[in-house]
Amino acid sequence: MIYLDYQATTPLAPEARDAMLRWLDGPGGTGFGNPHSPHRMGRQAKAAIEMAREQVAALFPAGGKVIFTSGATEAINLAIRGSGQDGSVSVSAIEHAAVLDTARAAGSCHVLNVAQDGQCDTRQDLPADTRLVCLMQVNNEIGTIQPTVEWHRKAKQHNALYFCDAVQAYGRIEVTGADMIAISAHKFHGPKGVGALWVRDGVGLEEVQTGGGQEFGLRSGTLSPALIAGMGAAAAEAKDRMEQDREHIEMLWDMARGLFADWTLNGSEEARWHGNLNIRRKGLDVNRLMSDVRDVMFSAGSACASGSGRTSHVLEAIGCSKAQAKASIRLGFGRYTTQEEIEQAAARINMAAKEQGL
Repeated sequence: MIYLDYQATTPLAPEARDAMLRWLDGPGGTGFGNPHSPHRMGRQAKAAIEMAREQVAALFPAGGKVIFTSGATEAINLAIRGSGQDGSVSVSAIEHAAVLDTARAAGSCHVLNVAQDGQCDTRQDLPADTRLVCLMQVNNEIGTIQPTVEWHRKAKQHNALYFCDAVQAYGRIEVTGADMIAISAHKFHGPKGVGALWVRDGVGLEEVQTGGGQEFGLRSGTLSPALIAGMGAAAAEAKDRMEQDREHIEMLWDMARGLFADWTLNGSEEARWHGNLNIRRKGLDVNRLMSDVRDVMFSAGSACASGSGRTSHVLEAIGCSKAQAKASIRLGFGRYTTQEEIEQAAARINMAAKEQGL
């Protein structure tokens, strides 16, 4: 099989797997201690978590703290719900459903428009009572890179906080300009089931999950040393090889663009993470295509909405018709993707499209 769905999840890095193993000990081992216990095994587990916290923090701006969560969705809820209830929340029209749905549930929600290339322009007005601006750094469906520094500045001008979903950016490009940032380990070759919210120093939050008061009194629940150690190792590996990974992905992008030259690109080609190729072909039956090319793992859009039957809100927001959105596919590649896999996948997808008479 050929895996081209890196926006949905990434393969676990060997370094992350190795870091997790000690903390998965069974009877007779010493790595299964509760990190919140005061005895030796507990202190060892806590030390592993704190080392991972430093590894994860190394890819964030200076001057903040890392709060471990069960994933990005929990981090997003803590940021949006925990930062207050009075005032409007402004979100871009192409945010992940975890942000859009949480913002709507939290109260007054103002949606920011995006251009055809997927960019969210800061010249838009914000409601006078805006308390929080939410704009992701890299879009999960079309890979658009947003002007986060400018949006952070605009939020400050309105005395509002700025929250950034950096799930698709962290470990790939520099994460900058925000008051709160959410990430998920399995998007940068770490394990599933763990993420984090970075909070800038001086930003106050209220707990939204009560219990034992772990994680700075903001996120209760026993932490998993194994998952967090794996996340830390994945972050350290991403930091060490970020430039190497970027060069590899640029090479794959150039190859893929040539092999799919007669398809239409959705979103900006320049302001984009080039590990995301979202393309469409007029009249394409995507369900048939996926059935005909079962040995290539790709997406008809966002994995979080696959099977829902809904048209991609991201593609609609950038001006695609329902027919164009439903004729689109997303190919995601990264660190472990080879040139041969891109070539083979393109040949099979193009052949299957040709068999549809396209």
